[in-house]
Amino acid sequence: MIPAMPATAPSPSRASAVVLRFGRFASMGTVAVLILIAGVWASWGTAQHVMLTKGREQGTVEVARCGPDTCWGRFTPLSEGSQPRARVVLEKSVAVERGRTYTVVVKPGGDDAVRSGPAGVVYAWVPLGGALLLASVVVAGGLLRTRLAWVMALSGVALLTAAFVAV
Repeated sequence: MIPAMPATAPSPSRASAVVLRFGRFASMGTVAVLILIAGVWASWGTAQHVMLTKGREQGTVEVARCGPDTCWGRFTPLSEGSQPRARVVLEKSVAVERGRTYTVVVKPGGDDAVRSGPAGVVYAWVPLGGALLLASVVVAGGLLRTRLAWVMALSGVALLTAAFVAV
């Protein structure tokens, strides 16, 4: 050892390992955060109408007919200021059946409606549940944070299961 050099000088290979570890952490952390942001963004488009119902038209719709992508029926208002409508449109899913009545909130400026109540809230957040599952894989594999990954994965599974049960 040269007397002028400090005893704790990092070797070039150790310094590059630190830089690579930081790069992996930064890139995988960014990917995980972007996946979660995309899940919230996809969910919020529907969830805002279901969760923030003040001033929105609320009522029930009895599904009369269904097409390939949508179902529609007569809207009966439940909230003050709502008007009955001959036709409102619901997105067709496995949870919408012809002849059944659903509580809905009508989106402003149109005839599109989304399910309301606990089933509607949970169903609106399904994209976030999928994002939690996907991000948990990134957190476990890229960030090596297995406990956090398990919490995220179990949260996503719980959300998806709750949506399946509620709808």
